Amino acid sequence: MPRAVSAGSKTLASALPAGVFVLVGLLAAIAYLLTDGTVANDVTFAVVGLGAAAALIVGPRRFRARPRWPWTLLAIASVLFVVGAAIRPWSTEQSGATELAGDAFTLPGYAFMFAALIGFLTVKHGPKRHAIIDGLLLGIGAGLIFALLFSMPAAGIENRSAAVSTVAGLYPLLDLVLVLLVANVAFTTSIRGPSYLMLIGSMVLLLVGDIGYAIIGVNGTLNGNRLIDLPFVLGFVLIGACALHPSMRDIGRRTPLPVQAWSWRRLLLIIPALAVPFVLTAAIPNQTTLDRIVLAVGGALMVALLLLRAVSAVQAYAAAQREYEYQATHDHLTALPNRALLVDHVGQLLARPADPDRPLWLFFLDLDGFKLVNDSWGHYAGDRVIVEVARRLRRTVPAGAAVARVGGDEFVIANQSTPDEAVALAERILASLTLPLKATASDVVVSGSIGIASSAAVPVSKTGMTDVVRGPQAAGPVMVTGEGLLRDADTAMYQAKAEGRGGWVLFDSTMHDRVRDRIDIELALRHALAHDQLRLAYQPIVRMSGARLAGVEALIRWEHPTKGTIAPTKFIPVAEETGLITDLGRWVMREGLRQLAEWRQNDVVADDFWLSINVSPRQLRDPRLSGELAEALVEHGLDGSSVMLEITESVMVDGSQVTDQVMADLRGLGVRLVVDDFGTGFSALGYLRRHPVTGVKIDRAFVGGLGTNPEDEEIVRAVVAMSSALGLSVVAEGVQTQSQRDVLQALGVVYGQGWLWGRPQDPETFARLRRPATIGRGGALARDAEPIPRPVPGLGAAPTEANGDLARRLLDPIPAEPKTANGVRRPTPTGNGNAPRVGVDRAAANTNAADQHEGEDVRPGAETAAPEAPATDAKPVAPSRGNAGRGLEPPAPPTHPVPRVPVKNRRRSATDATEPTGDGARGADGVELVARIRIESDASVALPRADRE
Repeated sequence: MPRAVSAGSKTLASALPAGVFVLVGLLAAIAYLLTDGTVANDVTFAVVGLGAAAALIVGPRRFRARPRWPWTLLAIASVLFVVGAAIRPWSTEQSGATELAGDAFTLPGYAFMFAALIGFLTVKHGPKRHAIIDGLLLGIGAGLIFALLFSMPAAGIENRSAAVSTVAGLYPLLDLVLVLLVANVAFTTSIRGPSYLMLIGSMVLLLVGDIGYAIIGVNGTLNGNRLIDLPFVLGFVLIGACALHPSMRDIGRRTPLPVQAWSWRRLLLIIPALAVPFVLTAAIPNQTTLDRIVLAVGGALMVALLLLRAVSAVQAYAAAQREYEYQATHDHLTALPNRALLVDHVGQLLARPADPDRPLWLFFLDLDGFKLVNDSWGHYAGDRVIVEVARRLRRTVPAGAAVARVGGDEFVIANQSTPDEAVALAERILASLTLPLKATASDVVVSGSIGIASSAAVPVSKTGMTDVVRGPQAAGPVMVTGEGLLRDADTAMYQAKAEGRGGWVLFDSTMHDRVRDRIDIELALRHALAHDQLRLAYQPIVRMSGARLAGVEALIRWEHPTKGTIAPTKFIPVAEETGLITDLGRWVMREGLRQLAEWRQNDVVADDFWLSINVSPRQLRDPRLSGELAEALVEHGLDGSSVMLEITESVMVDGSQVTDQVMADLRGLGVRLVVDDFGTGFSALGYLRRHPVTGVKIDRAFVGGLGTNPEDEEIVRAVVAMSSALGLSVVAEGVQTQSQRDVLQALGVVYGQGWLWGRPQDPETFARLRRPATIGRGGALARDAEPIPRPVPGLGAAPTEANGDLARRLLDPIPAEPKTANGVRRPTPTGNGNAPRVGVDRAAANTNAADQHEGEDVRPGAETAAPEAPATDAKPVAPSRGNAGRGLEPPAPPTHPVPRVPVKNRRRSATDATEPTGDGARGADGVELVARIRIESDASVALPRADRE
């Protein structure tokens, strides 16, 4: 508010001199009108006129008006008018040349004034045809009046010299020019502030005064009285105040002015002007030949101007229409055709007789990593990159091919060619993007992904084998349209991005089926969230020494009413892409905390029992997360130490200030943060030290080889040693056999999770079948005499013993490890979340559909591509790691020395071949982000991380 008051005071102070000048000028005008003395009137007239001239010099300098020279010309004109008015009474009484002494100053004053007005017109935006024509129409109408009623009668007076009569007849014509210029200034000014209004007012007053003199000049009178001179005094007042007001800067400012229509205000001026010839013809009774000629010429000029105005309007409309059509069909940045024009062009090509050997191909190009260019260097740099890409595409495509920009960073090329030529063109387009692109301060490199669609089914060889590209016509006599072909190419482009980016993919009809499936899943998932079709299953996390239950991990399940169980590997990526992951994660958090509070209230679990929840990077970028979690904790009477949030390693690499603040706020609540799937992504010591994490969770990929693979053992040993040094707790996930458990205990790992201790179960089964004290070392619990629980939708049937015993333990122990052909024991490839990764024999999976995803870390709200975070808390090394309340213990001392084995030296096994690592992995935008592949279910489904854009 103080700033607004200050700005208003400053504006008022700037306009104060203009107000003072107007006030003083009005007092002077009143004195001029009331004073009877000739000398006093002359002095008043001179003071006001010279004051206006001074204001015309001072005002533009004070407000730094550009240009300044028209104001100087107006000051000179004011001085000349004052001098001419002062000597006119004396000169009219003289004879000969002296009789025109006053006019010798007044006429040049008009010239300077006209030059100033022309200067305002030309400097602002140059002459405008429509404004000039409208001004001429007004001028001719006024000119006919001045000529026939004032100028010609004044020039025809015989009892004075010819020079005086000529000059007397000239003044009305000068008024004609003044009308023309004032009309043009009025028609071409878009910013009409106080100074503009005062300038026009001063010119109108000057015109009124001249008309007064023209009226008395018809009778031969050359000197007027005080009443006739009063408009000139008031005109000086307004022109001086005009120069002293801050809005005078707008008069000479360049402003774009569109073609103006005949508004009703303008017609109020033009229609009377057009009626002047007809009115004068009827009003002048005894017309001379000269009168008729003037009226005829004036009328003809008006008709010509009207025709010119009509032609000008039509041409302006046609030009505007062409410009509109161009803008509607072309991209303003690259001047390439846009989507509408491309679809029309493709439709025309498809309407022509088809050449079976040279079908039409559409190449849909999307730039990878372009969003980061805008985010890092700004949109101006992004525009320069787009322009450069357009230039390269024009240079790369063959003659006759159409290039269009159909989106922010999307381009489409349409070309008729053979299949081999189409493949070659796709390769050339990608190669053209490999060279650095000039942004602003530095060069950038972006890749591209291309989807290709054809108007016919064409065999195309991509990797030495012949693939069949099925276009829209492949399935039968289906009408091919431009929109349909563009849609197919767009679909193939997204498939190219999903396959790793920087490549091209040929469209086939199965892609539409996958797109429809994803749309169906999205709609069904929204319905499931709204109608309580989601459930949580809980897998135990145990303290391996004594197999005591320490916590559970909440895993989401979806039981569709008609499709049955839908795997998290199918709906979690869709939730990530659509943003539903935030709502999904919020539901998991609230439902899990509600269940934990219920278990504690019913004495199912102890007070130090914790709940582990997976969160996605998208959730951690939401500043509301910590507040929502705090509200849920208060609502259910829990403290922060009851919750462990599992995050991905990619979150620590993100470097977002919002994410860092959210993590700090969560730690402030006492919530523990663990890095899930540690060792499969960005396993950097610096990230662990910079972020307030309290533990790590060793990925099942390393646990699966314990007891059989020395490399996995050394990796786990190194992770335990590093965690111990940093005071971080360690949880091993995917523990399936007793031998794996024994090795982990020997290495100092305190907590474990896996099928060795139990499968994920619905909360009722978990509460009914567990015994609060201990979980058996082999995974067996004390038998419970209660009957077998009924199946819960989405969680699978209640487990049963193979021998038919109804007293079932909470979770079965894993069977003995089978031997391979060479006698080496390998973990049984089962269908739980602890199953080995891609490449495992799926025939070993013997669980039902619901169990195929048990134990998988499909994070509701979690991103599906980088390792998951452990469910452990560690002793604090720094204040940021301090455990609020009960925490997990750091690794126990190993039973034998722990060598320092760097994680990065691990050899990649065949089952890891599907996981991009190191520099070979790219993020969603083609920059240095690693996309991990997550295998959670018995079917070994690859689940990409959803921290991608």
